[in-house]
Amino acid sequence: MADRTFNTPIREPWNAKIHNCLKSIDLHTDLYLKTGDVFHLKQARLLRSYVEDLKSWIHDNEKKINNHPNSSQTHH
Repeated sequence: MADRTFNTPIREPWNAKIHNCLKSIDLHTDLYLKTGDVFHLKQARLLRSYVEDLKSWIHDNEKKINNHPNSSQTHH
């Protein structure tokens, strides 16, 4: 996994979980292509939706913190 150049306290605990979800999506996609079992296609879609929602939540919460008047958070 490549080094991250940007991180926040909100993002930090989720990085590994998102990475694992992406690996699971890849596995489900590979299994769908190998077997044609639609279960894997559906699970990959569910995980993609979850990761998209989680990333949106992370971004929204980072904006809230960064826009807070007492925030000391800085972007690189």
